[in-house]
Amino acid sequence: MTKNTVELIGHYGSDESHALSAWTSTSRELTVEKRERIPQMLMRLAADGHHSVFEKSTLHFLVNTDIATHIQILKHRIGVSVNAESARYKELKEDKIYIPDDWPVEWCERLENFCDCGNRLYHECISDLTPLLGRKRAKESARFFKTYNSQITADVMFNFRSFYHFQKLRNEENAQVEIQNIAKEMLNAVKSIEGNPFRYTLQAFCLD
Repeated sequence: MTKNTVELIGHYGSDESHALSAWTSTSRELTVEKRERIPQMLMRLAADGHHSVFEKSTLHFLVNTDIATHIQILKHRIGVSVNAESARYKELKEDKIYIPDDWPVEWCERLENFCDCGNRLYHECISDLTPLLGRKRAKESARFFKTYNSQITADVMFNFRSFYHFQKLRNEENAQVEIQNIAKEMLNAVKSIEGNPFRYTLQAFCLD
């Protein structure tokens, strides 16, 4: 049993990138006076809905998540690139599972036992069906024994505009607890980037 985890593996851009994008229509020359205007400018752009400039950055995460939460990442997304580990192309050897930490012990144990049974049948099914159906069909159909709490690794990339949309949608009290936790960890990772390059953008969208 492992927890869902988030790792920020790369980023591009900054408050300055967003401001320079907005200034493209006039002059991109970055003077001391214009640097001082960046916080106020980003605040105004966010408030007025001029969000296209915030697409000029990227945030790249590696997420270890249960399948149910992976589906939440895929749904309702705008400008988000997602690639994930696929049981269709390989046999999932690790059998990682997520168990909710707000469940009573008795139900945690029941779910874990259920998953153990499903994972055992998954591997047995691949082994027994491969001679009959071929390795490819055996792998893709044996997935039916995998549960929604089976964990996979997902590669997720946002521009800042799409990141804000994701945060607004998933980092709020009505969202599923697991996706809330993923969103919060992503936001904390961005806040913790050395030098705080997105400081004023975060403030502009009330994410600070």
